[in-house]
Amino acid sequence: MRNLFVLGLAMLMVFGFVIGVVAAEPDKDIVETAIAADDFDILVAAVVAADLVDALQGDGPFTVFAPTDEAFAALPAGVLEKLLENPDILAKVLLYHVVEGQVLAETVVTLDGEEVSTLQGQKVSLSVNGGVFVNDAEVIQTDILCTNGVIHVIDKVLVPEWDIVEAAIMNDDFSTLVTALEAADLVSALKGLGPFTVFAPTDAAFAALPEGLLDGLLSDVDSLKKVLLYHVVSGKVLAEQVIDLDGEEVETLLGQNVKVTVENGRVFINDSEVIVTDIEVTNGIIHVLDAVLVPDLEEETEEEEEAEEEEENEKVETPKTGGGHSYYLFGLLAIAGGALILSKEKVSAKI
Repeated sequence: MRNLFVLGLAMLMVFGFVIGVVAAEPDKDIVETAIAADDFDILVAAVVAADLVDALQGDGPFTVFAPTDEAFAALPAGVLEKLLENPDILAKVLLYHVVEGQVLAETVVTLDGEEVSTLQGQKVSLSVNGGVFVNDAEVIQTDILCTNGVIHVIDKVLVPEWDIVEAAIMNDDFSTLVTALEAADLVSALKGLGPFTVFAPTDAAFAALPEGLLDGLLSDVDSLKKVLLYHVVSGKVLAEQVIDLDGEEVETLLGQNVKVTVENGRVFINDSEVIVTDIEVTNGIIHVLDAVLVPDLEEETEEEEEAEEEEENEKVETPKTGGGHSYYLFGLLAIAGGALILSKEKVSAKI
């Protein structure tokens, strides 16, 4: 009986302690709580680099699924560095860990199989299977209460889906392509809704161009833009669909066609081989090429033809708009000429 009494008292003490912890009013916001913790150094550095400190210190409330330092360290080599070099993409990743409202653990466990919208815009899926998971990251600590929400700790970094440009930036093989897109002012276009199919040349493919050609393109924006648009097709064309196009020509956004050929299971776009397929992105799909596609740079695009036509129309219309002035000037000259003749006649008469 005594043992049961002691056990009961111990349980009451533990239960009372837990209630006390839960009931205690938090005195730090989400950012201050992360700074004060021992395992969120990289997360805090990322929040600062992405300029999200003020946002995460706002009224909220927010629910943050916070990756540990170990979770960040487990990312593939170079990924964290790329994120820190690209604040816009980093912000997208961090906001993918934040849900609006304060969702405590007792509520999270009731959302098994459901998807929840994040502040980034995309959804995360919640599952309960021997533990609680957000996508494939496990929740390893729950209900760290803050003045403007709650933190749940996860063991992996959640990675959202990229658009075409973001995927290129995050891939080590596309640094030259990214430079070219920026130089040609095509970043906004390829971040558009699409969908687009991009045949993306690797850095090695660009390096294999004849000497001086790449530098020449980077200094000639119009030609560079033509080359890049020659690698983009409207619509989302998966690898299985590309194979079905054997022998056919497909129109690119440049307006010129590329030819699809399938030889012994290998797919070629013109003379360039597709070496990686079906990199899915939010606004289309990417297939990787081993060589750069070079269009006919002398052939005019529709935009150029329209610009020339407009210029020709302006030339034709110019005399019409200036005609009144011409007739007026001609009249003045005629009057002046007449006056001169009259004055000569008067002089002759006097003589």
